[in-house]
Amino acid sequence: MMNINLSHGTATLRRRFRNAGLSVLTTMGFAACGDHRTPDAMQEMTMKPSITYLHLLRHTPFFTSLTTEQLRWVIDHSNEWETEAGAVIAKKDQGGASAPDTWILLDGGWQVHYNGHTFASGHGDAGKWFNMGETQGADCALITTGHSYIMRITEADMNTMLEQGFTFGPHLEAGRRYYQSIFTTTQGLNCPCEVGDIAAGLD
Repeated sequence: MMNINLSHGTATLRRRFRNAGLSVLTTMGFAACGDHRTPDAMQEMTMKPSITYLHLLRHTPFFTSLTTEQLRWVIDHSNEWETEAGAVIAKKDQGGASAPDTWILLDGGWQVHYNGHTFASGHGDAGKWFNMGETQGADCALITTGHSYIMRITEADMNTMLEQGFTFGPHLEAGRRYYQSIFTTTQGLNCPCEVGDIAAGLD
């Protein structure tokens, strides 16, 4: 498969392979993800567990430098979701903060909402990953802008990957510079209702 095709058509291919995979699992009698939904950071049912496919993951920008063995390790130590527009992936406000896990945009789009501004990213941009630890403690929210596929890697598992030499360095450095340019000197969102209002506007 050509990289350019996967770069522009990953969402279509991901849906195709996910549906095919679910059909196989159903035929074999295994429980599949189906339409079971899980709550996002605002406790809205906007996320649905999804299957991570090795052949798609290897063409996802954040993971293109990994070996097949490393990709399999990622799959075994991560969770993938299919999300609707307006899903609140992570947030910090007066109600609390999301865990410092690493979120990776596999396909689709999301944007950071901070201090009344939005900062959008696609899966090939510097902001294709997000970690609450990069926000300097500011009130903010990470919200999908359309039908997307996202992955969560816990802080512990990401640290293990880095210790084992997974080549995320260029992506992490680009992202850190990007988030540093956002979370600099201004105050973040102060109204605990703002995140929900923003997410509702993206539905």
